Amino acid sequence: MADNKGKRGGADRALIALSESYEVSYWSKKFKVTAAELRYAVKKVGRSAKKVEAYFALQKHKARDRALIAVSQPYEVRYWSKKFKVTPARLKAAVGAVGHSSKKVGAYLAKAKKTKAKKKAKAKSGRAKKKS
Repeated sequence: MADNKGKRGGADRALIALSESYEVSYWSKKFKVTAAELRYAVKKVGRSAKKVEAYFALQKHKARDRALIAVSQPYEVRYWSKKFKVTPARLKAAVGAVGHSSKKVGAYLAKAKKTKAKKKAKAKSGRAKKKS
């Protein structure tokens, strides 16, 4: 059923009408999501703008939590140390150096790994020269 354009009260403003392209455009811009994401959210939680806004806030919060490393949680330390192929102590040291962001910790550990490999190669070539 189409949106009644004659009704412009608070009750109409609080609902999202997916059948109206201008409303989809408005709410997509307001929540900074695509039209498909908006449709999915409305299907999941209902037409209420407040419920949809809360849904998007929760999704953003979950995404942020997944990107952070909580060293106070043993299962997180096990997960991330296995993922980065380092010891838990090395992981905790990296988190202490660059913060809790998994991207930053990954970059820090990769840089440290390259530096360590260069030192090893240099030492190996130095030993080879001494034997000659």
